[in-house]
Amino acid sequence: MVRIGQAVMLHRAGDREEARNRLVQLWRETGSGALLHRCTIAHYLAGTQDDPRAELEWDRRALAAAEALSAERAAQGGRAGELRTLYPSLHLRLAADHWALGEVTAAHRELARARALLGGLPHDAYGTGVRAAVLRLAERLGPVGEGPAPGPPPGPPPQGGRSG
Repeated sequence: MVRIGQAVMLHRAGDREEARNRLVQLWRETGSGALLHRCTIAHYLAGTQDDPRAELEWDRRALAAAEALSAERAAQGGRAGELRTLYPSLHLRLAADHWALGEVTAAHRELARARALLGGLPHDAYGTGVRAAVLRLAERLGPVGEGPAPGPPPGPPPQGGRSG
């Protein structure tokens, strides 16, 4: 996790390309059994992408790893519920990805999933940031059936993304 954190710091400092290169290398080194690491790497890798379709694919990988980890922990009698704090952010990122691609229906679907999971968030800075980002994206998207408001997508949740 230290090397992931170092790559994230590079990204936040503005070195997107080097951060992406390091995260790709970590992805290659991390085995399929290290699901939490794979979820984290994919999540941050998504935010380093220049192509919105590539960003969507990395965010999908992050969600898939989180779901696999939840299933694994549940099967082992562990506490899969600990991961519930990840899901609102993961679905929010997918909603923003779809919105950036002009896929408004898919964006609304993922935003609805994020909203449905907000109750699992802690009442701390992270939870507040994700809740605020959900509200910002909801404002941009407008009601279901209406087109999005003009302008760029709202910023990502505080733990990562294009600008963070």
